[in-house]
Amino acid sequence: MGAEQLAQAVRRQLEFGRLVPLGPAAEGAWLAERAAEVVLREAAGAVPGVRLGSLRLALADPGQADAEAARAAAEGPQDARPPRPASALPPGPLRMTAEFAAAADRPLPESAEHLRTALARAAEQRIGLEVSAVDLHVTGLLDEAPDGTGVSGDAAGGEEAGGGEAVERAGEDAGSPAAVPPSGVAAAVAAAVLAVPGVLRLSASPVGAVRAVRAEDGQVEVQLTVSRERRILDVVRDARRVTVAAAGTERVAVTVTEVS
Repeated sequence: MGAEQLAQAVRRQLEFGRLVPLGPAAEGAWLAERAAEVVLREAAGAVPGVRLGSLRLALADPGQADAEAARAAAEGPQDARPPRPASALPPGPLRMTAEFAAAADRPLPESAEHLRTALARAAEQRIGLEVSAVDLHVTGLLDEAPDGTGVSGDAAGGEEAGGGEAVERAGEDAGSPAAVPPSGVAAAVAAAVLAVPGVLRLSASPVGAVRAVRAEDGQVEVQLTVSRERRILDVVRDARRVTVAAAGTERVAVTVTEVS
């Protein structure tokens, strides 16, 4: 990797944050953790008597994921596999860890179980994440049950607020030069992907360091903003399918950076 490629990888990691896998390596599908958080917080907000705090996604078994990645590398040539974007976790089941405050007038185990069920269901049915464990930690009791949203700005913390700001920036930049590939394969890919139901726009990085479609060295990487109307994994699969057709290569990675 040259100096410029390394610099781009570092900028991508800082701008998009950590990426989590959507399915096995062959899917070539990824999701920004902050985008997953938008959907998961919305699901938690429907659970009565709880207020969600911090929420993180990580590999359930990092050792197993690394072993499977090494085995895949040994079984086939690297140029036949979808690339793994910078800052992306290796494919594998995920562990969700969350903190929450609960209403004092309800049994804590019951509130925790309702929240765990809501988060696990949203991860599978609305996103397509493979979550093998949901670890919850009670951080406090609420004097009064939260309102219908179940989430407050204070409880959600800076991560959620930052995510909302990023969504707005992505919308503002949708027509910028970084978000519109100039010509050739990238332009064909962009046109095909934008026709996929559930794709709202291409999402280049807010400061333009990373293009929304990168086609070089025989591989293609695409960054998208999607809507909540379809399961995210289904949208990504369709986007990858049309990208493979337009680019003529299986070496395609599609990443959802925002949910709007």
